[in-house]
Amino acid sequence: MNWIDKLDALQKRFEDISARIASPKTDVSDKAYKTLIKDYRKLEQIITLYEAYKKTLQQAQEAEHIIRTTGDVAFKHMAEFEKEQLGKQRESIASQLKRLLLPEDPNDSKNSVVELRAGTGGDEAALWVGDLFRMYQRFSERMRWDLKIVDYTEGASGGYKEVICTVSGKQAYGTLKYESGVHRVQRVPATETQGRLHTSAATVVVLPEVDALSINIDMKDVRKDTFCSSGPGGQSVNTTYSAVRVTHLPTGIVASCQDEKSQLKNFDKAMTVLRARLYERAMAQQQKEQSQKRKSMVRSGDRSDKIRTYNYQRASVVDHRINYTTHDLSAVLDGKLDDLIEALRVADSTARLQEESV
Repeated sequence: MNWIDKLDALQKRFEDISARIASPKTDVSDKAYKTLIKDYRKLEQIITLYEAYKKTLQQAQEAEHIIRTTGDVAFKHMAEFEKEQLGKQRESIASQLKRLLLPEDPNDSKNSVVELRAGTGGDEAALWVGDLFRMYQRFSERMRWDLKIVDYTEGASGGYKEVICTVSGKQAYGTLKYESGVHRVQRVPATETQGRLHTSAATVVVLPEVDALSINIDMKDVRKDTFCSSGPGGQSVNTTYSAVRVTHLPTGIVASCQDEKSQLKNFDKAMTVLRARLYERAMAQQQKEQSQKRKSMVRSGDRSDKIRTYNYQRASVVDHRINYTTHDLSAVLDGKLDDLIEALRVADSTARLQEESV
């Protein structure tokens, strides 16, 4: 089935849903009605674009008829220009429609677990993790997401050796998934006394948050350890065993949380991270067969990939996957990631379209 056939089928489905919603026999208090409304809204954008696409086809045919039949030279030139513009418009709409027809990643609508770790660069790498974490905090605020720290280890000179957080909100994982990889910074660190330029790195890993039903964990396979929290947190810090570490014995995967004063809340957060890591492991095994295909995609899933360089001297940010450059470094670090992430999303969709056509 080609993409036009798919659109024709979706249009018939949209018309059927519209008729059922408008029918006086439909019970608006029923669960099925809510599902109909949800499906209607999901299809509405696609069908509106498809109607616009068909309209450009009709107008182009009318322009072609004028070109073939008119004896007025000026009128013919106008029709030729209009046909050319309609062709460009139709190409743009077709591109949007093909992207909308791509299968959705079922994880895109989920919340996410974000892990940041210092790489090469010593104390400066920890400071860089702190800067990246603030960037994601500000981006989350702009997106009206809820970001909560799960666990952290502070750097000796500030920043973090490691910080793990959950990000909850609309399309949190679908938006942040492109951030996984190595983020490199080139600057003169605050710790540098002779003004020399340093290159440091931090690793960002973005995982989809999964519930207990999505991945089954036998609690007999989980060891729970408690310890005293460290860092700021009130009177209970370093006096009660509220921090929790959970270890999945079959795989050796460990997750911990010390952000809450309640041991129960810390246990729940640690289990959230553990489930996300186990889910990632399971998905990675399934995707081994597709590894060659995934290499051509923007989000390869390889956390060792150097994806981005932030250069303070040039005030630039370069995303190496799509050769995207912006010279507004301060805005990016202030959480204005919209344009960058949109460019990555478009590049990913384009790559997937090319793979489907092979």
